Amino acid sequence: MKVLMPLAEGFEEIEAITAVDILRRADIEIVVAGLKDGLVEGAHKIKMLPDTQLDKIDPSEFDGLVLPGGFPGFVNLGNDDRILRMIKQMDEDGKYIAAICAAPSVLIKAGIMMGRKATVSPSGKAEMEVCARYSEDRVVVDGRLITSQSPGTAMEFALKLVEVLAGGERMLQVKAQTIAICQGE
Repeated sequence: MKVLMPLAEGFEEIEAITAVDILRRADIEIVVAGLKDGLVEGAHKIKMLPDTQLDKIDPSEFDGLVLPGGFPGFVNLGNDDRILRMIKQMDEDGKYIAAICAAPSVLIKAGIMMGRKATVSPSGKAEMEVCARYSEDRVVVDGRLITSQSPGTAMEFALKLVEVLAGGERMLQVKAQTIAICQGE
């Protein structure tokens, strides 16, 4: 499995770093690609150096896509035509698409949410209800679409990604290794 995480200025640090860390612990290759060269500053002024720049990768080489939220990170992702085209193509190709917090709104903008079950940060609920089957669940899986609600659900989101991409046994290994507790446990 090889997964891409595009990183835009204003990304939510907890969501991005948790997903990258947990997927790498599970031996899932995740490549972080900045929308531009160099450091990318998160919503809370933490700077991250992506592995590469978006124009230097071939999206067809990836099995999935993970979008972190954060303000204005999700807005910047949604305003980038490269990202919208990539989402549409990956969805058409049956690849995994995951988004957390406000980033599911980028999937709405890309036109792939009609009739699907999903969740989003509470601020995006009304927009989501217009086109998708909104769920209050913290993490929602609908086929190859995985969505989650907020920085507070980042660990559950990342572990669900591992479960979907590498299987339940691998997810339980990473969960035990990190002593993670998910809501309801």
